Amino acid sequence: MSQLHLQVLEPFVIKQVVDEALQVLENPGVRVHHEGALDLLEAAGALVNRNTQVARIPAPLVEMALKTAPAQFLLYSLDGKPIITYGSNTTYFDPGSAAVTILDHATGRQRAPLTGDLVQFVKLVETLQHLDAQSTAFICQDVPPQMGDLYRLYVALNYMKKPIVTGAFTRAGWNVMWELLSVVAGSGERLEERPLAIFDICPSPPLLWSELTCQNLMDCAARRVPAELVSMPLAGVAAPVTLLGSVVQHTAENLSGLVIHQQTRAGAPIVWGGAPAVTDMRHGSTPMGDPATWLIDLATVEVGRYLGLPTHTYMGSTDGKMLDMQAGAESMGGVLLAILAGASMVSGVGMIDFLRCQSLEKLIVDAELIGYARRFGSGMTIREDTLGLDQLQTNPHQADFLERTHTRDWFAKELYLPSPVVDRGSLEQWEMAGGMAAHQRAHDLIPRLLKKYQPNGVPAEVRRELYAIVQRTARQWGLDYLPKLEEEENA
Repeated sequence: MSQLHLQVLEPFVIKQVVDEALQVLENPGVRVHHEGALDLLEAAGALVNRNTQVARIPAPLVEMALKTAPAQFLLYSLDGKPIITYGSNTTYFDPGSAAVTILDHATGRQRAPLTGDLVQFVKLVETLQHLDAQSTAFICQDVPPQMGDLYRLYVALNYMKKPIVTGAFTRAGWNVMWELLSVVAGSGERLEERPLAIFDICPSPPLLWSELTCQNLMDCAARRVPAELVSMPLAGVAAPVTLLGSVVQHTAENLSGLVIHQQTRAGAPIVWGGAPAVTDMRHGSTPMGDPATWLIDLATVEVGRYLGLPTHTYMGSTDGKMLDMQAGAESMGGVLLAILAGASMVSGVGMIDFLRCQSLEKLIVDAELIGYARRFGSGMTIREDTLGLDQLQTNPHQADFLERTHTRDWFAKELYLPSPVVDRGSLEQWEMAGGMAAHQRAHDLIPRLLKKYQPNGVPAEVRRELYAIVQRTARQWGLDYLPKLEEEENA
């Protein structure tokens, strides 16, 4: 449990943020492009204009949703073990989702990711101890785009044990993904009891819920599949340019989603999340590594904690296009601050180029950054009855601490001892090892990590059922055979 904490908003500011968000929900309200969601809101007491599809949500409706939403819930591994406690004092990490490219180490350039890349990625995540959950990390380009969402999950389910953060691009895709998860869990009822996945669901800034996102939100609630709200106000473009103005918008968007979700099924698990960003007007970009973006992220986490909800944010990525000093600085800054803020789940490690691209090498380095940040966040611990008095009075004025049992007992707990991806040797040792940069060492570590991977134990008959479900969908889009997975190639 983290002992060090960072607070960026005073309590009175958080209260004002929530108060203003509640006023926004009543005037001007939110646009909801889903008749069923409008029916729910209207029946609960919201003022709905069917012509404009605007719902004005009164504060009591929000308060009711906050009371019924659970403060904690669990995600499980494929073998039924509780792995992640959303809403606890622990900060968990998953790679970000839905990248459209992968960084090719050999060329240093981005390229289209394929099924084999995702297989390798999922296996690596399984071997990296500081990554707590999988993600549907990127969209494979060797299948029709219409099935890109469910195919990512299908590939991951063949190799993962850790829980997964995912998301659907269509309602049909959501239904197939639920079917895949139910097959692996054993049944829909079993999946409800021990969820394996959480679905990211994103409102459209400013203050709009599309038909698809509403449907996904309601489907998650109806089947008690955990949902993660990911509001994305873009300051200066699709949100007020002031940081606190964007936080108010984020709060209003998430509160409206919370109401729709809890009106669908009270008590269904949901997370207060987001991926906000500022806008660099010089380039028209939305930098995730900007300090102002970090401040919005941290503020939204604080608002979620104030409201008593599990929290999520996107931090730990870089806007750079290669694994250089910018990538290291932006990634470490985001990871460390997210831990100090106490977010429940943090997405984004492994990603570069404004969340567009995943990198296997960055994923490995970022896992070490998480280790660094976790050690820092745990603070200093009183190990014995005295802090240093006994040691300094024993054989005083002698630098013999290397010989002492006390040193052997505590050094590995006081330090963070990284993997070989981090260089802590002498210049001569570094040169003898090849004189490589961290990302090069990470690349060389990939084969060793993949050898450590252990199959997830999904039975062959379950794998065949997963294949049949996805193949059925693939044929609808003109793909007669799915790309072969490793086990099929080696059979």
